[in-house]
Amino acid sequence: MMQLDAELAARLAAWPMDSIGREYPNKIAHVLYSDEDVGSPRQLTPAFFGCFDWHSAVHAHWCLVRLLRFFPDAEWGQAARTILGGSLSEDRIAGELAYLSHPGHGSFECPYGMAWLLQLAAELRASDDEQSLRWSGVLASLEERAAENVRRWLDRLPYPIRTGEHNQSAFAMGLIHDWAVQSGDAGMTAFLDRRAREFYLADRDVPLAYEPSGHDFLSPALAEADLMRRVLRREEFTTWLHGFFAEAYLPAGPTLEPVVCGDESDGKLAHLLGLNLSRAWMLEGILHALPEGDPHREPLERSALEHRQAGRAAIETGDYAGTHWLASFAVWLLSGRGIDWG
Repeated sequence: MMQLDAELAARLAAWPMDSIGREYPNKIAHVLYSDEDVGSPRQLTPAFFGCFDWHSAVHAHWCLVRLLRFFPDAEWGQAARTILGGSLSEDRIAGELAYLSHPGHGSFECPYGMAWLLQLAAELRASDDEQSLRWSGVLASLEERAAENVRRWLDRLPYPIRTGEHNQSAFAMGLIHDWAVQSGDAGMTAFLDRRAREFYLADRDVPLAYEPSGHDFLSPALAEADLMRRVLRREEFTTWLHGFFAEAYLPAGPTLEPVVCGDESDGKLAHLLGLNLSRAWMLEGILHALPEGDPHREPLERSALEHRQAGRAAIETGDYAGTHWLASFAVWLLSGRGIDWG
């Protein structure tokens, strides 16, 4: 079974280190309001311009910061710090803040990219490394803006978004909830608790047979349950989960099976490489909240192990369609970030 040892950490660190400064190919999500809004990715978002898209650049930075916390003396560490320092400078973050503060950019990268930006802020703040804490201070203004933008976006959202891709609401809310708890932001925590209950508390009998869709890298069902275990007390969550899963994830019931990617060079189809990883960490998160002896535990444990083992394919790919983002998903799983918020 995959373990985050020094050798694997070095392999995974190499991917974001290669991608963070790689501006092209690039897929920008940028609305033009006039000729003045035309610019290259580096000009538009000077800190997070590489890695094919903005959100991947953000969580590539998170990935390196997370790995440095586990392996502070790694041979690749100084090179990683140089890369991070180049991005997390005052002038580059000021450029990002100007971009997010534009009147037309209030929903930019909401919710997925903003959730990862907050995770990057949380990871820097949790470090006992002097350099990381300095970067945390540089990022603070952008962190505040990201929190404001995504909260406003979620507050206006009339219904949950139940896709398996970036705009899914449950996944992002889970990441933001972790950030809010770790940051001591009681107002955001209470807001997310309320919105999660409004969106998901009445859900019953989840249709697992509808998963996966062909471009999924997130499970709509598991992400919802992984969010609710953060929001509800254990007894309340257990009761909710029994109604939500109903016959699913019981010894004789339906479960999600690991997926296979047919073409790792296709950016959309490569999403399936990450789906096994994200399912594994969500299954493990759900298990973390269930009491011993619960009838769902054994099928969940088996499924979590199967998806964790199938996730190995994601770290064996060599195509940029996967390498620009999959290290972050592998590190999230293997470092237990969804359970260990410190």
